[in-house]
Amino acid sequence: MRVCCAGEVMIEMAALGQDNLYQRGVAGDSYNTAVYLARKGLQVDYLTRLGDDLDSGDILDRLANEGVGTTFVARIPKSQPGLYLISNDSIGERQFSYWRNQAPVRGLFDSPLKLPPLDAFYFTGITLAVTRSGAQGLRDLLHGLREQNCRIIFDPNFRPGLWDSLEQAQRHYRDIIPLCDLALPTLDDENLLWKIDSIEQCRDLYLQQGISELVVKGGDLTAHVFHKDEYIQRQARPVSAVDTTGAGDSFNAGYLASRLKGESIEESLFNAQELAAAVVQHRGAILPRN
Repeated sequence: MRVCCAGEVMIEMAALGQDNLYQRGVAGDSYNTAVYLARKGLQVDYLTRLGDDLDSGDILDRLANEGVGTTFVARIPKSQPGLYLISNDSIGERQFSYWRNQAPVRGLFDSPLKLPPLDAFYFTGITLAVTRSGAQGLRDLLHGLREQNCRIIFDPNFRPGLWDSLEQAQRHYRDIIPLCDLALPTLDDENLLWKIDSIEQCRDLYLQQGISELVVKGGDLTAHVFHKDEYIQRQARPVSAVDTTGAGDSFNAGYLASRLKGESIEESLFNAQELAAAVVQHRGAILPRN
């Protein structure tokens, strides 16, 4: 089972306490999912573009140490990956500052791109946003993969700040959703993107565009799956969350790893929710390795 995850990896600088000290890390939504898929025993490759600097080299090393293939990572001379800073305001709320406009990943799909036969290809709304100059190249790639019976998996993961306007985002999403087989939206994001406020509305929007398996992350720790004539709902067990970073990314990995191995929807939901529960009880998106 060979999976390719595509997207952006950034350098993260997170504030520690009140001492103005920062902890350096590596982050990215599809990167997080790729790491957990690899830990679940799947053969995973990562598709992105990095620079030729030391930070890019560190990202490559981290991918390799997690068992994620880097064959599809291009290194672009005289460039460097994006960076973001996490700070806390006077009442403890986290604030994010980004420096990513010149990151080489923005040109990921600007030129024609072909991949070897894959079982699944995973990307997100953040991937869609930051690479939108290559929208036609992405669509061409997805068409080619579908012709090879590759399953296209999409987490819409809508972030308004990455788009020039809501209308621009909607146009790009409308172009891409019909090319996907499995979608993993979050209801809160769908409300921002489409003004949808119910599971039923979300179901109708995606199934009418040809999605064959839909997993909606709803409120109250619930997940809802629509597949063929099945509808399955499951509520996760409550835990004391320390940091919700990476919760959705790890949920996706837990669900996909199980489904791609042929497990039932019920088993896959359980595994997804248990992995997400473990992640939110630790700092950061990536759990320490056992």
